[in-house]
Amino acid sequence: MTAHAAAGSPVATSTRSMPAPKSFWTRTMETRVGIIPLPVYVLLLALIAAFAIRGKISGEVTVMIAVLVAGGFTCAEIGRRIPVLRAIGGSSLVTIFLPSFLVAHQLLPAPLVQSVTTFTKATNFIYLFITAVVVGSILSMDRRVLIQGFAKIFVPLALGSLTGLLVGGSVGWLVGIGFWRSILYVVVPVMAGGVGEGAIPLSVGYAEALGVDHGGMLGQILPLVFFGNLVAIICCGALNTLGKRRPDLTGNGRLQPSAEGDTEADHGAVHRNTSGIDVATVAAGGITGIAIYVFGTLIHAWVGLPAPVAMLFLVVLAKLLRAVPASLEEGARVVFRFFVVAVTYPLLFSTAVALTPWHELVEAFHPANLVTIVATVLALTGTGYAVGRWLAMYPIETAIVNACHSGLGGTGDVMILTAAERMELMPFAQVATRIGGALTVTAAILAMVHFKIV
Repeated sequence: MTAHAAAGSPVATSTRSMPAPKSFWTRTMETRVGIIPLPVYVLLLALIAAFAIRGKISGEVTVMIAVLVAGGFTCAEIGRRIPVLRAIGGSSLVTIFLPSFLVAHQLLPAPLVQSVTTFTKATNFIYLFITAVVVGSILSMDRRVLIQGFAKIFVPLALGSLTGLLVGGSVGWLVGIGFWRSILYVVVPVMAGGVGEGAIPLSVGYAEALGVDHGGMLGQILPLVFFGNLVAIICCGALNTLGKRRPDLTGNGRLQPSAEGDTEADHGAVHRNTSGIDVATVAAGGITGIAIYVFGTLIHAWVGLPAPVAMLFLVVLAKLLRAVPASLEEGARVVFRFFVVAVTYPLLFSTAVALTPWHELVEAFHPANLVTIVATVLALTGTGYAVGRWLAMYPIETAIVNACHSGLGGTGDVMILTAAERMELMPFAQVATRIGGALTVTAAILAMVHFKIV
């Protein structure tokens, strides 16, 4: 065969069209730990170790981003590789609890812990995360689906709350705590909506009603809140696994099918083509969300409504009135996806280091408390599943939203929805946590004032 013939043969043509093999460096750079290319990850670990050996880690934002990203995705990668744990949200569980354990046992460098704690508390950047997720997810929804979702979600949430109270009280009575004491001291703290807007006002109200020390009451309540959040994370991780096995039970972040059929276009799905969106539009969508949140803080100053709840109402109103053009909605959606992919695990890591005390988690592990809390969360979640199916909603999604009622406030919602891989449900989770929690706390304090159960 001549060289010319060989060149024109199909074999030769196929050979010429084959892509060149990737170099070792290229393959290494394409291997990632979370979102971090492997060589960059190794470099980050070496740099953080060098700063720790020197005994000083800068608190400036660029250094803190490096620390949180490396820590968060390391923990997530560990959880993702543990065979049984990964089926119940292992990445989230390890990212939440491993750093807390390491801090409690002084296995993380003290300068690193101090810098992360100071940065987390000073910036309070969880509210930036919630802003991006709530605004982006709501603006990317179809208006009809949004209206129907908010109108319907209160039904499984209300029925789930009642079921949780009854089941939790009954189980608490069976294990020797007592029916009303179980409800007021175990079930209600779990459903109170977290620490700042749940456990703290609840403990103050109880202490004033009983004439006891507020600090002691908070110490009694707080561990139960943390454990309830842990049970909800495990439940939602298991629901995520169920959804992968039974796709007919889940909308993958959507509460219900649309009237025209279950298509991505009907729901403003999060996987649309973004090639035509410019950087300025993405930035404009992000600053629109920030402006809405700042407006929410002003409403909080006026009427006392929590800023995230005010923001939720404002962005829903903007969506219903079509006040935000489609281009900005797309920009906000890209910001939302960025925060979900890149910021979730670093945020969980910083929260675990700075705000999740290990000893309070351990204190909740009293057998009677454990059984009562597990029964409460399962009742909440199971009722959401059953009622969601009855209302022709996706039962896995309604169960996850109900589980958020036992979450640790906004931080707990992030943890639970990360385990469920359904951050699109954040607006509904905020309703369950904040509005549901506020109603629960108010009713419990009124009951304590009247009945004074010690």
